[in-house]
Amino acid sequence: MNSKKILITGGCGFIGTNFTHHIVEKYPDYEVIVLDKLTYAGKKENLDDIINKITFIHGDICNKSDVEKATKDVDMIVNFAAESHVDKSIVDSEPFILTEVLGVNRLLEAVKKFNVEKFVQISTDEVYGTIESGSFKETDPLDPRNPYAACKASQELLTRSYFETFNLPILITRTTNNYGSFQNSEKFIPKIISNALQNVPIPLYGDGQQVRDWIYVMDNCEAIDLVLHKGKLGKVYNIRGNNEKRNIDVAKIILKILDKPESLITFVADRLGHDRRYSLDGSKIKKELSWESSTKFEDGIRKTIEWYRNNTSWWLSKN
Repeated sequence: MNSKKILITGGCGFIGTNFTHHIVEKYPDYEVIVLDKLTYAGKKENLDDIINKITFIHGDICNKSDVEKATKDVDMIVNFAAESHVDKSIVDSEPFILTEVLGVNRLLEAVKKFNVEKFVQISTDEVYGTIESGSFKETDPLDPRNPYAACKASQELLTRSYFETFNLPILITRTTNNYGSFQNSEKFIPKIISNALQNVPIPLYGDGQQVRDWIYVMDNCEAIDLVLHKGKLGKVYNIRGNNEKRNIDVAKIILKILDKPESLITFVADRLGHDRRYSLDGSKIKKELSWESSTKFEDGIRKTIEWYRNNTSWWLSKN
C-alpha cells in the first residue's frame, strides 16, 4: 500500500474518532491529519492513545484559512464534521446550515484548489425521509423531514454538483443509525445506557414504535474505508446494519443486559416531524464492493455497554 496523506474532518467526534483509530491501525504508513472544531460533541482526548501518530489541527471547516491549512498537500479527505443532533436542529437550525452547507462548500473549494485525489462526504439515511415498508435505494428521491436531514441533503447536492461541474473526485455514503464507543450521551443508545446506569428515567419519544436500522460504528468505519479506496467516483453508497429494531425494543434489550427494570422507561411527547421508520437497501455496496455489516446487534450492544461502564468519567463530563 502506497503511503497517503489523509485529512479527517470532525475526527474527534463519535464516528470520526472511531474512523481515525481505524485508519491509524490499518494504514500505519499513512500520514493522518485531524481537523476538529472541538464542540461539545468532540474531545481531543478521544485520540490520546494515538495523538503521537497524527497531526491535530484545532479549526473550523467554515473557516477558509483553517480548511486550506489542513487541506494543502493531502491526497484524501473524509468529512465527518457536522452538527448531528436532530433535536438541536429543530430548536436552532442555523449552526447546521453553516457547518453542513457552508463548511462543505469550503472543503469542496479546497479539493478543487489543491487537486485532492478523493473526497468522501459522510451522510445519513435520514435524507430519504420515512418509509413504511421496503428499503430505500441510492436512486430514490431525497425527502428530508427535519432541518438536520435537510442540511445533510443540501450538502449532498452541493457535493454532487462539484462532481458534475468540476469533475471533482467525490464519493458519498449514507449510513443508518450508528452506535458504539465515544458517542455523546444526548444520543438514543448512550442516553439509555447512561440513564440506566444512574437509575434515572429513560425518555422515549411517542409510543416507542419508531424503527431504526442499527450499525456498529466499527462496521461503518470498515465500509467507509472501502468506499474511500475502492468506490466509484461520483457515486453514492448506502451503508446498512441489517439490524432493524423498534426503539422500545432497543431500550428493553439494554435494560435486560444491565439487569435494570423496564419501569425506568418513561414515554414523553413525540419529537416534531419524527420519522417512523428508516431502512436502506444495501445491495449496491454488497455487489460492487463485496461488503455487508457483520456485527450482530446483540454483540455490538454488549461491547458498547461495556465501554460506557468502563468510561463513566467520559460520559458524565459530557452531560
